[in-house]
Amino acid sequence: MKIAIGADHGGFVLKKEIVQHLEAMDIEVIDCGTYSSRSVDYPDYAVAAAEKVTSGEALFGIVICGTGIGISISANKVKGIRCALCTDTYMARMARQHNDSNMLALGGRVVGGGLARDIVDAFLSFEFETGGRHQTRVGKIMDIEKNRSLEGQDG
Repeated sequence: MKIAIGADHGGFVLKKEIVQHLEAMDIEVIDCGTYSSRSVDYPDYAVAAAEKVTSGEALFGIVICGTGIGISISANKVKGIRCALCTDTYMARMARQHNDSNMLALGGRVVGGGLARDIVDAFLSFEFETGGRHQTRVGKIMDIEKNRSLEGQDG
């Protein structure tokens, strides 16, 4: 399994902890930056990690900024991404089981290292409950993306 990870300066410290955690579990990490605590723009790192997921190079992505909000919004602008901002393990489990999320967002200034590791573990431990109402809902989400991307184009 490969996981792409990206963070801005607000998530840099937590990113290092998560990378170590994943590597200790023998999970290959594609580090999309940033590589220091120097101020940078979170959309750049969200898109870099998201594109690794949509290309199939990575199975999942993890993105981290100060709150997780901006970087999750940015990741979700990439077609095919369903990035969930999670602050506890229940949210991470539901993101996978009910929403088939392929990316996890964390807030480096919101959750500590121990909780963040638990959230990552929960996210990676559950699978999407295929079929039924959740499949229908995720399909509708993807239809929104498909239909909205076609608006304004000549047919």
